[in-house]
Amino acid sequence: MAVGFTGWFTGMHLLFAFNTIQAGLGVGNELLYIAAAVIGGCLLTGGFGSAVGSAIGALIFGMTTQGIVYAGWNPDWFKFFLGATLLLATLVNIWVRRRAVKQ
Repeated sequence: MAVGFTGWFTGMHLLFAFNTIQAGLGVGNELLYIAAAVIGGCLLTGGFGSAVGSAIGALIFGMTTQGIVYAGWNPDWFKFFLGATLLLATLVNIWVRRRAVKQ
């Protein structure tokens, strides 16, 4: 219910702010959403993760995305950062999973 409410609230906010709604706003950003979930601790193989972890991952990802802009770096480095962060998060997830299986 909370996700439905926040989706409705965001949609209404956009409608009242801009007098229009763009239905395909998130189309093509699937890799960004997956990266945010993986940074938050969700395994790519499934079976482990939480909504709180995904929210924290999205917060970290959003802050660093804005940090690249505010630091004055070249925006083309965003894709490099996305790939490096996803690779690092995946390697850490594999390491954690292997340690958990050993114990």
